[in-house]
Amino acid sequence: MTKTDQTQPAAGPTQQVELAITGMTCASCANRIERKLNKLDGVVATVNYATEKARVSFPADLPPEQLLSTVEQAGYAATLPRPERPAGDETAVPEDPTAALRRRLVISAVLSLPVVVLAMVPAWQFTYWQWLSLTLAAPVVVWGGWPFHRAAWTNLRHGTSTMDTLVSLGTLAAFGWSLYALFLGTAGEPGMTHPFELTVGRSDGAGNIYLEAAAGVTTFLLAGRYVEARSKRRAGAALRALLELGAKDVAVLRDGPSGRSEHRIPVEQLSVGDLFVVRPGEKLATDGVVEEGTSAVDESMLTGESVPVEVGPGTAVTGATVNAGGRLVVRATRVGADTQLAQMARLVEDAQNGKAQAQRLADRISGIFVPVVITLAVATLGFWIGSGNGLTVAFTAAVAVLIIACPCALGLATPTALMVGTGRGAQLGILIKGPEVLESTRQVDTILLDKTGTVTTGQMTLLDVVADDDEQADEVLRLAGALESGSEHPIARAVARGAADRSGGLPEVEGFANVEGLGVQGVVEGHAVLVGRPRLLAEWSQHLSPRLAEAMSAAEAEGRTVVAVGWDGRARGLLVVADAVKATSAEAITLLRRLGLTPVLLTGDHETVARSVARQVGIAESDVIAGVLPAEKVGVVRRLQAEGRTVAMVGDGVNDAAALAQADLGLAMGTGTDVAIEASDLTLVRGDLRVVADGIRLARRTLGIIKGNLFWAFAYNVAALPLAAAGLLNPMLAGAAMAFSSVFVVTNSLRLRGFRPVAT
Repeated sequence: MTKTDQTQPAAGPTQQVELAITGMTCASCANRIERKLNKLDGVVATVNYATEKARVSFPADLPPEQLLSTVEQAGYAATLPRPERPAGDETAVPEDPTAALRRRLVISAVLSLPVVVLAMVPAWQFTYWQWLSLTLAAPVVVWGGWPFHRAAWTNLRHGTSTMDTLVSLGTLAAFGWSLYALFLGTAGEPGMTHPFELTVGRSDGAGNIYLEAAAGVTTFLLAGRYVEARSKRRAGAALRALLELGAKDVAVLRDGPSGRSEHRIPVEQLSVGDLFVVRPGEKLATDGVVEEGTSAVDESMLTGESVPVEVGPGTAVTGATVNAGGRLVVRATRVGADTQLAQMARLVEDAQNGKAQAQRLADRISGIFVPVVITLAVATLGFWIGSGNGLTVAFTAAVAVLIIACPCALGLATPTALMVGTGRGAQLGILIKGPEVLESTRQVDTILLDKTGTVTTGQMTLLDVVADDDEQADEVLRLAGALESGSEHPIARAVARGAADRSGGLPEVEGFANVEGLGVQGVVEGHAVLVGRPRLLAEWSQHLSPRLAEAMSAAEAEGRTVVAVGWDGRARGLLVVADAVKATSAEAITLLRRLGLTPVLLTGDHETVARSVARQVGIAESDVIAGVLPAEKVGVVRRLQAEGRTVAMVGDGVNDAAALAQADLGLAMGTGTDVAIEASDLTLVRGDLRVVADGIRLARRTLGIIKGNLFWAFAYNVAALPLAAAGLLNPMLAGAAMAFSSVFVVTNSLRLRGFRPVAT
């Protein structure tokens, strides 16, 4: 049967399930499980190492328990999804899956520290100190290193090897030889000392113990494994953050004997056709159509549209958006999994599952290095036995080979550079989520920038005041700001805020009234003032002069919103409002170009607005993609990737989450939503777009340090292995060399502390 035949779905009815997989330590584990599952008739499985889940489509007549059994036969564990908890049930809070590994690391570190100190400081080596070291090291090697031993056994059963194999062999060999030296050699005698001497020469090794190497290597690599586990745990957080955006309860209208009344219910109980109330400042509970009331709805978190949308009876609205104005009564048209919010959650999940997971660089090297070292150790043992030098000398040389090759430095190469790099990044407002994202930064050639909240402030701002002939701009703004201060509309708040900043205190308003869909009116300092659409002024025969009409056309051509102001029977001026470009955005675009990146503006806003923003920051108009819905953003990323580009995406809203997950490198502005941050690879805590350039520079520098660490750790072992195999490097010297290689890796990583940002 061919591979194609093996993965063909069954002709009959099928069902799908998502299994939680435990025990995987690298991408090859996921591939092994996937191959095992796909060998079952009618089964099509995809295993994701990052999320530790398997999506399986299988025939309806196949028991799900057989899937679990197949995974267990491959050496791993799988569980079926748990039933969903009832609404409001907060009792079963899942335990942090990294807690057990953290406990293992802490206990191992506490036990290992005195073992290492005693071995390295001869002055502290009291009578029978070696037996205390054995007592402390034994649980570290056996219990602390159990994850490595278990993975090595699994690899052995399937004829493969990874870094876990070499770690297990090296630590067990060092520990085993120490037991031999203590119980059968001379190392257990009273007054035995363990000088840290770098002597070269052949030795039977019967008086040497290597408990500090066995315990220290185990603890160091547990630390690396813990860092990796914490990174992987965040893979599913984007979906949880996305679903948390929705309303938790809703006020529905029910008809009763005394007429219609409101009842507060959990949003899960809402049905299609129900009427529900949305007050100013509240989130819409679900997708629907407005039945009563008018308002402005802020949809920027879902659509990227910076200007709130005016809604009224018959207007379709989307769940999780915010009612910024008046009271609305909405009829639900889609609930639960059919809403736009739920569909976006599925987009994020699909994008994450479709992203290729890069193996750690250390695993790539050890995949070749491990079998070579094992073969060399066995050959060394056989050579010295065959040359007649005795079992003790042969075993000493073989142990030296394993200890010098034990990949402590290889294991530290990534986590130490990552910890130093991320620590420096945190000081600069740059959060790198894990080592697997760094490779993408070097290859990125195209960077997609969301407009709202990323290139622009994401907040409506008063940009200009145009006064008619014989009018004062400050007076136009002062009277208009006073009247708009009584409105909750986002544009009105921008005008009132701008007026207060320029004029200080605003005069009192009498007879304030909201004119539905047109603007506001009232009396300010004895003037009958109108502020709103030109149509509102026209209804009072206050027409724009040619100068004002020309200014309005010019502003609208730039994609800006224009508010007309009139009083006492005549139009007096215009207020220009828009989502302002951040002061640092133009400089940031220049910096990105210097890094060899092509900036592309990708937005859900209108093309006129997008092109205006692009001109202001220096993005070519040919690199503007406007009017893009959330699902289409993902399609744009995929299209560019299909063209051979390596794509980075910068965004801050829910509408960017799926595209951030799909991109080769996702960068979220920390001033944005939690879902965008969780779906990204790099999080930029500051809202300064220049930090994007600094984030890419820091990630590339960190990757360079990691590659340097791996090269020197590998080259150091390669140079020392022939000496160990020739019997010229006793295990004590091998342990010292291994310790020195670790110190070198840490010292090299500390160079990242000197990284200097452009944005200050």
